[in-house]
Amino acid sequence: MRMATSIHPTSIAWIVLSVLIGWQRPLWAEVLSLQALVKPSTIIRKEGKTVRFAVHGFIEFDSLAELFSYMDSQAQRWKTSPAFDEAARRSLRHDLLQRGIESRVVSMSDERPLETLITHTREELQHALAGVSEAVPDGYADAFLSVQDKWKHSLNCWSASSSIQGRVLSNWYPIEEGIRLNGATYDSTEHFWQAVKYHPDVTVGQALELLATMQKQDWAPWLQRLDADPKTYLPNAYAVEFLRHNLAHERIQWFRDELTRAKTNNNEHPRIIQQRSSAAFRFSAFEEKVLWGDLADLFHLVYVFSLPGDPIRKVLAEHHFDGIYLENRKMGFISEEFRSLMLEIWKVKYLQNRRFGEVIRSIPVEIRLSHFLNDGDSPDIPISVYVDYLNQIRDMARARQ
Repeated sequence: MRMATSIHPTSIAWIVLSVLIGWQRPLWAEVLSLQALVKPSTIIRKEGKTVRFAVHGFIEFDSLAELFSYMDSQAQRWKTSPAFDEAARRSLRHDLLQRGIESRVVSMSDERPLETLITHTREELQHALAGVSEAVPDGYADAFLSVQDKWKHSLNCWSASSSIQGRVLSNWYPIEEGIRLNGATYDSTEHFWQAVKYHPDVTVGQALELLATMQKQDWAPWLQRLDADPKTYLPNAYAVEFLRHNLAHERIQWFRDELTRAKTNNNEHPRIIQQRSSAAFRFSAFEEKVLWGDLADLFHLVYVFSLPGDPIRKVLAEHHFDGIYLENRKMGFISEEFRSLMLEIWKVKYLQNRRFGEVIRSIPVEIRLSHFLNDGDSPDIPISVYVDYLNQIRDMARARQ
């Protein structure tokens, strides 16, 4: 007969901690040193694969040294343009450096860079930076220091956050009981945000027809027009790179294939099928963003950046991709009015739902709520606006308490 063995509570705590640590990081994952992180030529690998980072969401790099070469090329990109003088070149280089280093550190696929940065002191980071023997651009050390200072006092709120609160505060967080917004129930706030980009009359079949029309067009001259003018490209860099990525022939075909794979009927309406019906979670939050959201963004952005006489602009307007239609309102896709809708839906999630209000209030005010994903911005609601709203809604929730 085997006798039961008692385990001390402290031992249980260590077992649980060990399981959690093992769950968050595979036992074979290598420790990333601070010296390796700040060395420009370092290529970080995880499970045998290179951990890449991006600028403007779509321009990817293996190392910071590659980023430096890209910065040099961009500084010379519009050298003949009067609007792009030496001061503008310096500003662009500084912006790209800051974006690139933050994207290198705050990775979507590997927590080690951020862990390494925030578990060392400022003095240790300065010492590591002083020991870099490779050539670096002006402001390199300051950029690392500012990223460290920001993320020692910030919580990244996204669906794969290592923090429970960070995951709950993501728009992708599934709401078991659903959330009631503008007369319909949705599985998450992400479901509403993407569904509302489709006019109620638009059908899946019409979306497929639009994709077929767009797939026949040569988009190179159209994109070249956006690339050629720094006044157009620089304030809208993410949108232009998004369009370059999604207007590729194979990417448009991907959208067509995914709509077919989603088992939708051509007569169904995207806004309706993204609402909760008798069966919850017909589409995951990931599908909402990557399929329905990116598809709607593609249509809206092509309309926004097309010239008035462009035939594709007329076709998109006929299918109501000339704005956001909600009840009796029409809002510009890139407009403060549409962006402010995010704050309104968060008022329902955090001010009317007690359990989510409790989560957002639980985060100390000393911690800034943030959102950073591979330097991917968003034309419909820029990350800076999104983050400001997130902190505003926490203030409102705390005031309600």
